[in-house]
Amino acid sequence: MRVVLWGTSDTGKPRVRLLRDGLRANGVEVIECRADIWGGVQDKSQIHGAGRWLRQLARLVAAYPVLVWRYLRLPAHDWVLLGYPAIPDIFVIRVLAWLRGARVAMDWFLSAYDTVVLDRRLVGPRHLLARVLWCVEWIAPRLADRVFMDTRAHARRMETLFHLRAGSCGDVWVGAEDVFAAAPSSPPREPGTPLRVLFYGQFIPLHGVPTIVEAARRLRGDAIDWLLIGRGQEASRVRAMLDADALPRVQWLPWVDYPELTRHIAAADVCLGIFGASDKAASVIPNKVFQVLAAAKPVITRDSPAIRELLRDTPATRLVAAADAAALADAVQAFAARHDIPSADLPSPAAFDAHAVGRQLLQLLQPGHHPKDCPT
Repeated sequence: MRVVLWGTSDTGKPRVRLLRDGLRANGVEVIECRADIWGGVQDKSQIHGAGRWLRQLARLVAAYPVLVWRYLRLPAHDWVLLGYPAIPDIFVIRVLAWLRGARVAMDWFLSAYDTVVLDRRLVGPRHLLARVLWCVEWIAPRLADRVFMDTRAHARRMETLFHLRAGSCGDVWVGAEDVFAAAPSSPPREPGTPLRVLFYGQFIPLHGVPTIVEAARRLRGDAIDWLLIGRGQEASRVRAMLDADALPRVQWLPWVDYPELTRHIAAADVCLGIFGASDKAASVIPNKVFQVLAAAKPVITRDSPAIRELLRDTPATRLVAAADAAALADAVQAFAARHDIPSADLPSPAAFDAHAVGRQLLQLLQPGHHPKDCPT
């Protein structure tokens, strides 16, 4: 099988890299025909101002003539894969792929309408932008031969939200890159030393960072050191919480690169997932959960239909109610009371490494395959 990774997908995101590398790990020839228009943009929702968006749009529009010319010169291929963000690309490549006799697989991954309107609530459902986003995303998945999300729960939710045929949306896990499994882990915590708790990610409502800060406030008298890494939409709210009630054991770093991040994960005793209460938060398994599991670290995250596709509630993988600071504090205290990591309760990284992710995607691309038959 030969696959063309085409368009303006953001390889700064692990999702795109894992799909590409996963296919190659399963013997698929992957030809990249891409334009990098997202370099330096870590959180697309934090692009503020009409000027910045117009410049980004100009980069997008300028990229397509070159991408089309390059695509038409490529050798014959079976599939065109559109990585996140795939929505603009599908409108350009659909007819061209048909002319080349290739099918199109679209990694929907994140719905712009769901993210901007329902989860982050940057505009209301009646806003013109919201209506445009919904209409565009109603059309886009119907143009693809295969469309997939990251979990079964997410796929079913998108089918409902955009009136797609039940079972028409597939699912391929986000997974984790080998760098996390390869990182050396710290030795078990010595008795009498503080528990080290780590959260990292964009400060968006889905992550529920205020819930983490409130849990730290409840445990302010305990020997627990909290490290927050990230920035984003809710950073000002988190800063206000910490300014109003200083928590000396809470350290906050704005951002770190991959090598430093793996060192922080290695040094942590327990890592945190997400705690948001939105429907989207219930539908996804974020990168960080796969990454810390690959590093053989215990994890605490919100209970949801999506996370149950991967984990169950065990001494090493605690699932708590959404937006429940008291439940999170209790789970952290339970880890503070012990010094060993029950590694038998952690899933094997081989279940969600690049090879496993590529195998899921490859199954989805098989001739005659129906997405609803693709297990995770």
